[in-house]
Amino acid sequence: MTISRTAAALFLTATLALTGCGGDDEPAVAADSAQNNASAYAAPEITANATDLTKEPKSGAGSGSVTALQIKDLVVGKGKVAKLTDTVTVHYVGTLFSDGKVFDSSWEGGRPISFSLARVVPGFAQGIEGMKIGGRRQIVIPGDLAYGPNPDPRSGIPPNAALVFVVDLTAIG
Repeated sequence: MTISRTAAALFLTATLALTGCGGDDEPAVAADSAQNNASAYAAPEITANATDLTKEPKSGAGSGSVTALQIKDLVVGKGKVAKLTDTVTVHYVGTLFSDGKVFDSSWEGGRPISFSLARVVPGFAQGIEGMKIGGRRQIVIPGDLAYGPNPDPRSGIPPNAALVFVVDLTAIG
């Protein structure tokens, strides 16, 4: 069986067009919530130290209902890119989306902490994936990608709560 030149040309054109739609090795990061989230909410505003990596960032409460992960780079790093299989070292502050209350912060201990991304809640790991060393990122996580209906009662996190982290990636490996 032979393929006509026209059919072969159409097949080649379609193949090349689809190949051009393939992704990079690094995940894309949206600069704002419009590209990254179809849910109706406003991410908390960073009220202090948004880009000063030597100081703990401060943020307020968000508004609306979080139904999808949102990632926003506040400072784009220039180093190695984090993968889901990596162990990372980060400085972070975690707050409740609903009221901006801090529930955890590495800044309180005075130094960044290290952990495997395989051992944290899915939204936190997915939010760090693709981040570069030296960057600061705001990650808004819906409850189903955070601690869900059963958070640790000592954490101060309500069931199904949306969370906000501002993360500084200081090292990988």
